[in-house]
Amino acid sequence: MATIDLNFYSNSLCRHVTVKAIIPMDKFSLTGDGEWDKKPFKTLYLLHGAFDDQNSWLNNSRILKWSSEKNLAVIMPAGENMFFLNAPGINGEPRQSSVGEEYSKFIGKELIEFTRDMFPLSKKREDTFIGGLSMGGYGAIYNGCLYHKTFSHIAALSPALMIDDAISSTYNKAIILRNRAFFERFFGNLENLKESDRNLYYLIERLKSENVELPKIYLTCGKNDHLFSRCEDFASFLMNQGTDFVFERGIGDHDWDFWDEYIKHVIDWLPL
Repeated sequence: MATIDLNFYSNSLCRHVTVKAIIPMDKFSLTGDGEWDKKPFKTLYLLHGAFDDQNSWLNNSRILKWSSEKNLAVIMPAGENMFFLNAPGINGEPRQSSVGEEYSKFIGKELIEFTRDMFPLSKKREDTFIGGLSMGGYGAIYNGCLYHKTFSHIAALSPALMIDDAISSTYNKAIILRNRAFFERFFGNLENLKESDRNLYYLIERLKSENVELPKIYLTCGKNDHLFSRCEDFASFLMNQGTDFVFERGIGDHDWDFWDEYIKHVIDWLPL
């Protein structure tokens, strides 16, 4: 497996970005007959959690081992604590033009096009997946649904379903995940959050009403995780919406021990 650091200028973010990539092209054989697999690779775009970066999955999990066994390419971008959303404009409304910090557009469009041009990745929807943990789990559901013509499968590990936290947050809180200014950076006007696509319940309801073919969803959370009850509620919502999904209740907390174990479950679930 080749691990590669990509550094390139992003039009969506208006700056140079670094992305980590795992590309299964350099297979080793003791008999000397190993050859590169030239066929287009199925690809998982894998998102990190808050306060982390593009290196976190490689540093803290066995994603290299698990993906190598299945010849799965993995692309890991950085989300800069923005929940992989486009930054809101004035008064929290959607921006009318690109001025940088369009993380959703970067994930769902620009990064897809760039990596497909650079590596032998499959361009088929059925071969293109998105996943993530915590903040990245939220970002995977949001962008996987929004760019449903690109992604066929979504994997969300302990997704940060924090809409209610954002709405009830106040200013000048020392704990950043309780501070209203933190949430406003990516959710925008919190007074309108419930009735916006950034509320995953609202987004999925809207897309289902438009008869959109949503990606299949794998959802998991540890029973000791503070987000567990929210994941259970979200699973009930997905069931009521008739969504094709799997909810796996795990033993564990909001930590890398859990995510390292369950990213293997994700890879086993994907159609590889």
